[in-house]
Amino acid sequence: MKYNRIANTDLQVSNLIMGNMRLTELSVSAAEKLIRTAMEENINFFDHADIYGSEFVGQCEEHFAKAVQMNAGIREKMVLQTKCGINSAKNYYDFSKEHIIDSVNNSLNRLKTDYLDILLLHRPDPLMDPEEVAEAFDELHASGKVRYFGVSNHNPAQIQLLEKYIRHKVVVNQLQFSIAHTPLIDAGIALNMGADQAINRDSSILEYCRLHDITVQAWSPFQTGFFKGPFLGDHEKFPKLNEVIEQIARKYDVPNTAIAVAWITTHPADIQVVLGTTKMKRMKDACKGSEIKLTREEWYEIYKAAGNIVP
Repeated sequence: MKYNRIANTDLQVSNLIMGNMRLTELSVSAAEKLIRTAMEENINFFDHADIYGSEFVGQCEEHFAKAVQMNAGIREKMVLQTKCGINSAKNYYDFSKEHIIDSVNNSLNRLKTDYLDILLLHRPDPLMDPEEVAEAFDELHASGKVRYFGVSNHNPAQIQLLEKYIRHKVVVNQLQFSIAHTPLIDAGIALNMGADQAINRDSSILEYCRLHDITVQAWSPFQTGFFKGPFLGDHEKFPKLNEVIEQIARKYDVPNTAIAVAWITTHPADIQVVLGTTKMKRMKDACKGSEIKLTREEWYEIYKAAGNIVP
């Protein structure tokens, strides 16, 4: 397992993350086995959000703590991250000081821990008062409840507005990225062309994060579009892509899942990959891609096989 340091922190983290959005699909005992498998594969980073849960807000956080029988010994082996800022009951975003602090307190109670390593603001709130967010961050940091702060699904201007007021560096931005969902790099490759690929849909957020030492975390690494299903094994919609991935997987003697991971981790931005799987085999297969560095030719071959142009 490859480890990287998150800039502006003291956190040495695995480049693969166990995401817990679907954890309640498993029983407590099955969830414990999956988490143990991740840790045996040397994953030390676990991602949550206060809204994750099929039945009630925070269910996945609570389920996670039960599964690992959270205690100080287990806690010190983990880097825990959660997200807040979505009022799922009323379907709106809320970056108010009260909501952020209440969300963190509730997450800490559910996770049975005294602190979070990283707190992310889940999705941009257009009604955000950055000074109010700054007050919340200051209070949470001063109390020892949150060590570092980040965002998810934010563009450069939104991050700049936030950082104008907060005293704490934004250290993470979690963004959707996979072989079959590549807006993070498409426009840069097709710059100044008339093709649809040349449309800048993300304000060059990947370059911004690299320039400002913000670690990118890729969510839905096996999905195409916004939860439109996995591309791996879908030979009907992605015949060429699967053919190329399987060919390269045979070369490295690893499963196709490992190559899908390696395509992301090969990028020099040291992107972390969020694995949302509930299957132990998929977890183990993915971990085999952590340290694979694809050749430039292989990386581009996969990118083109997904239907992208390289002018």
